[in-house]
Amino acid sequence: MNKDKIIVPLDVPSLEDAIALVKKLPEVSFWKVGLELFVSTGSDILKYLKDENKKIFLDLKFHDIPNTVKSATKSALKYDVDLLTLHATAGREALTAAKEVVKESASPMKLLAISVLTSINSRQLALDLKIPLELPEYALNNALMARECGIDGAVCSPQEARKLKEVCGDDFILVCPGVRPEWAVTGDQQRVMTPKQAFAEGADYLVIGRPITQAENPVLAWEKVIAEI
Repeated sequence: MNKDKIIVPLDVPSLEDAIALVKKLPEVSFWKVGLELFVSTGSDILKYLKDENKKIFLDLKFHDIPNTVKSATKSALKYDVDLLTLHATAGREALTAAKEVVKESASPMKLLAISVLTSINSRQLALDLKIPLELPEYALNNALMARECGIDGAVCSPQEARKLKEVCGDDFILVCPGVRPEWAVTGDQQRVMTPKQAFAEGADYLVIGRPITQAENPVLAWEKVIAEI
């Protein structure tokens, strides 16, 4: 199994903490930068990761009116990241506008649509968000819409991965958070699966955070994840 398929999130509050974590886990080649760290450090962390020849998953989950999503995507191109996220629920016009910007730039950056957050369960979808569809169907509909807009892939629970692959095709990239090794606690993720199971279901990349980064020995935890796969 290619270790590049495991993305480790830099879910820390400062540039110093992020650099320390990257240095602590030199074998990790693919890092996720989310809202907390990006708001704290801006592009400094991205520059550091590029200088270290790391791959970058910029997980900012753009969700706004089409023109704003388009402009934000255009601004993100300068960072030369590998993956960038936006919410499928921003709608067709926003998704299409973002893809057009990337296509016009000839950038290799891939766009991923958030299908359903892995912290959302079926009860919350129905009662809180008032979505009448079953959760797997809702995730599939969002991913299929994104595919039709030219988006390169989706972020989804591994529990939805197999169906999304069947419907959207093998070239539709699936990145799956909500992955926990057999020896790790679930935490706030509602829909989880082990790494080995997630890959078997069709995931192309896995996002594995706290079982590694918050372990007493992160290096050993990383090695255990790789061994488990």
